[in-house]
Amino acid sequence: MPIHPLFDLTGKAALVTGGSKGLGKAMARGFAEAGADVFISSRSEKELIAAAKEIGEGLNVKVEWMVADMIDRAQVKDLADEAAKRLGKIDILVNNAGSNQPQAIDEITDEAWDRIVELDLTSCMALTRYLVPAMKERMWGRVIHISSVLGVGSKEKRNVYSACKAGLIGLAKASAIDLGTYNITVNCLCPGPFLTDLPGTLLSPAEKQAFSDRTALKRWGQPRELAGPALMLASDAGSYITGEAIIVDGGAFARAL
Repeated sequence: MPIHPLFDLTGKAALVTGGSKGLGKAMARGFAEAGADVFISSRSEKELIAAAKEIGEGLNVKVEWMVADMIDRAQVKDLADEAAKRLGKIDILVNNAGSNQPQAIDEITDEAWDRIVELDLTSCMALTRYLVPAMKERMWGRVIHISSVLGVGSKEKRNVYSACKAGLIGLAKASAIDLGTYNITVNCLCPGPFLTDLPGTLLSPAEKQAFSDRTALKRWGQPRELAGPALMLASDAGSYITGEAIIVDGGAFARAL
């Protein structure tokens, strides 16, 4: 089936952090299906090898990968350099890698705060900073930070996570202003209840059901359902959207009470 020109990424190159599973892998596959070459990273070589095979299966695109720990600033720089080297350029950056360590405000440890802030917020700034100069030279680029509905609202013991995800929204708005004249858009996607490994391990069955019940669609989202919004922002279909935080939550935020 031919790709609609608005969504065609042929000739583009995308880097997706945390791309070996869940939302990252789904978005990377969506970009590949639209014709983009794709580079993924995570901390697991085994998962990356398997994911790269899935992402490129049946497609005539290049899929590369690299092990990188986004908490290590030197590895973030190496990732930017290696991805651009192997694919020739990076047109689309998706800052998806992240984690969560639930703690109430009076329970937060310095170690947890520093680690989650470095991973969920600072690494996104650093990787964007390294890749944007080449986008400016080419006068085209797309930066997508994966924030969360918990960056817009929150729940118990999500202090560090919500602070970081809200920070990404602020970062996107400021960067959109900096980069708009270079034809570079910067946006956030704010996923709601998507059933990936992170909520799967953190939430009890009762909490999972509560999230499902809150949505208008009465179900958790599947990772593939974030690929469409990501493709819109990454392609010419979203060329006039910048500085925005798009909530993808099955209608959970439509409910006032």
